[in-house]
Amino acid sequence: MEAAEILFFITWLGQSCFLIESKEVRILIDPFGAKVGYPVHPLKADIVTVSHEHFDHNNVDMAEDSPIVLRGLTKSGADWAKVDYQGKGVKIRTVGVYHDDASGAKRGKNAIFLYEIGGLRVVHTGDLGHPLSEEQVKQVGPVDILMICVGGYFTVGPEEATAVAKALKPRVLIPMHFKTEDTPSLPIGGVDAFLKGWDKVVREKDARWGAPKDLAGFPPGQTTVVVLPFLGEEK
Repeated sequence: MEAAEILFFITWLGQSCFLIESKEVRILIDPFGAKVGYPVHPLKADIVTVSHEHFDHNNVDMAEDSPIVLRGLTKSGADWAKVDYQGKGVKIRTVGVYHDDASGAKRGKNAIFLYEIGGLRVVHTGDLGHPLSEEQVKQVGPVDILMICVGGYFTVGPEEATAVAKALKPRVLIPMHFKTEDTPSLPIGGVDAFLKGWDKVVREKDARWGAPKDLAGFPPGQTTVVVLPFLGEEK
């Protein structure tokens, strides 16, 4: 049996930061600053997306050269900034949500980013702080790959993250924003509490994961949780 064609690669750099690499584009998502605890890897990117204006999500200087920067909020962070971008083989748009369960009164606003690449829809929740309403689920639409925060305290925790995932029904779910060996002082939980609620869990040894064409091997109607080590933690 021939190996499935890889459409793009997803690398977890830590916290909520990922690099998506296709043949046409390199997208850096929610780059963090050095204070978070993970190694800051300067890298080339064509596009940088920022879900909200907190230091562990908006270090756009991690990207070398002069990338296109798409911000989910106005630079002050006070309001949503609608994103509707198409180019370099990707479509990117946003859905406005909140960083907390009090309509932003505690931690402000946040944006969910949606990326359409090679026929697959990738969704990154940013620092989502509440379950999604039916209307927000409709706004997001179909999801193939979901990157969702699971550590709690600043964001949704295991139970709420599971509820969001069940509502969005991704074929692949990649947890993010949880405590690791490089962030022992963060007041958030690890990934294990979240994993207890899922039947199919794959722990990868490499921080770089390849998304196969049509998500071959990941059947519709079933969610596979893919746990990545952060870049530098690979075994």
